Amino acid sequence: MTPVGPGTVDRAAFAVHLADRLRSAGAAAPLTGAARLAEALAAVPPSSRARLYWTARVALLQRHADLAVFDAVFDEVFGASLTGAIVEARWGAPPAPDLLVPAPGRQDGAVEEGAGLPWATRPSVHATEEAADAGVAVPELRPSSRTGPADTPFDQLDPADVARLGRELGAALHTWPARRTHRHARHPSGHRVALRSTLAQARRTGWEPVELVTTRPRLRRRRLVVLCDVSQSMQAHATALLHLMRAATLALDAEVFAFSTTLTRLTPVLAHRSPEVAIDTATAAVVDRFGGTRIATNVRTLLRSRHGDATRGAIVVVASDGWDSDPPESLAAAMERLRRRSHRVVWLNPRAGAPGFEPRVGSMAAALPSCDRLLPARTFRDLADALVAISADLGGPVVSSRG
Repeated sequence: MTPVGPGTVDRAAFAVHLADRLRSAGAAAPLTGAARLAEALAAVPPSSRARLYWTARVALLQRHADLAVFDAVFDEVFGASLTGAIVEARWGAPPAPDLLVPAPGRQDGAVEEGAGLPWATRPSVHATEEAADAGVAVPELRPSSRTGPADTPFDQLDPADVARLGRELGAALHTWPARRTHRHARHPSGHRVALRSTLAQARRTGWEPVELVTTRPRLRRRRLVVLCDVSQSMQAHATALLHLMRAATLALDAEVFAFSTTLTRLTPVLAHRSPEVAIDTATAAVVDRFGGTRIATNVRTLLRSRHGDATRGAIVVVASDGWDSDPPESLAAAMERLRRRSHRVVWLNPRAGAPGFEPRVGSMAAALPSCDRLLPARTFRDLADALVAISADLGGPVVSSRG
């Protein structure tokens, strides 16, 4: 067959002829590829067969599976088997399929049978010379046993980590359970017809109620009330729990209280824009912090105060280790009264996450029958999971905390 080349025919005719030969051989070579080849030959004159080979290959081929067909057609058109030499001159000889090269760090370069690395391009190794001499070839990646800051107990975190994780607690409060109110609002999917609004709208259509105005009950976030123990036994957890109360205050307009021997309302204090100022001011406001504990007395104080109505229909969260100087009978009575007034009572105990924990302390055992859930609160992960668990337990409608 007489060789055909771009120097003897028109570039467009040559490109169309070569593309037609490829299609006849079973390769995918559309006319757009022929057009690209003609433009490429004008921009890159084929001064050699190697240059022509690469220009045509880039312009015409679309699938790697057609590479062998292209090489065969190119050899057939130009009458010489040059494609192997051209590819080897550009990329080097391909490695054998079962080639095993010595791992980095081997000085002798020997490869034992069944050993070595199944690739020809060696990976980069970041290791010392001593490790290489000892025969360490490729660094092995292993799972770390270290825990992240969110899974670290509060007493092992530095203040910077506590502040950062405290700011992230608001993400767990993005949605919150809602309750239906007695008020109604317009909604296209409502099941109740608003007669007054429907008649007012019918005035525009000759008193014919062409369109019915429907309403449905308005949704309101469940109120959240948080009681935090800041006594001596809870000193390691006090700052983290203050961050929890601040996140609840900002996201849900929650009512938050700290107690040791007396009850202190911290809702206006923790609503400050700066977390540092809010935590420092709240710490200074609790004058009896890191002292004794009187849980029953403080629960009764809350229910008798003007803020006691905030617990009606609310989700009440008590964060304490359960150590109380009041008699267990007093705590049981106070918690029972709180349970009847609220919607849910959840107790967060830092010791609840310990293996084999059982609420055997007299006060904790007395309060547990009035609690809907007992959840751990030793890490920031526990706090976030507790908020998610509270929201999931209630079910029903939810609203955005930003709404």
